[in-house]
Amino acid sequence: MDDVDAVTRAVLTASRVLVAVSARSLAEVEDRVTLPQFRMLVVLSSRGATKLVALAELLGVAPSTAMRMVDRLIAAGLAHRHTNPDNRRETLLQLTEEGRRTVEDVTARRRQEIASIVQRLAPQQRTALIDALADFNDAGGEPLAPLLDDGAGLHPLGWGESSTAG
Repeated sequence: MDDVDAVTRAVLTASRVLVAVSARSLAEVEDRVTLPQFRMLVVLSSRGATKLVALAELLGVAPSTAMRMVDRLIAAGLAHRHTNPDNRRETLLQLTEEGRRTVEDVTARRRQEIASIVQRLAPQQRTALIDALADFNDAGGEPLAPLLDDGAGLHPLGWGESSTAG
C-alpha cells in the first residue's frame, strides 16, 4: 500500500469517528432537527440574517429544498422570516433564540466529546495532529473554523458556511 492509500484509509477512519461524534451530539435534538437542517442553523448562526437564495447556495441545495428546510425550522421555532429593512421586497431568514441555543448546545456537546478523545493523545501526538490537520484543511481549501468565546475558553463552532459536508 503506498502512502496515499495509507493516508486515505486513516482519514476515512477518522471521518467515521467524527461523523459518530456529530451524530451523538445531535441525538438530543434529533426529534426536532435533521443533520441538513442543523447545517442550515449553523450557517444562519455564523452569517446572521440571510436571503433564501444565498442560504441555498451556501448549503449546495436548490432554493426549493432550502425553502422546505426553512419552513420546518420555522415550524419548530428555530428560525423566523422578516422583511429586509434595506429592501422591503426581500425576505431574510434568521435564527430565533431557541435556534441559537440549539446550535450552541449541540456544538458544546461535540466539542466536549472531541476534547475527551484528544486528551487521550500524548502532547507530541496532539502537536503532530494539529500540523497534519492544518495541512489537510489547506489542501482541501477549508478555512479555519471561527473561534468563539464560550466563557470557558475559545472553541471552534464546527461546520462553517463554506463546508459542503455535514
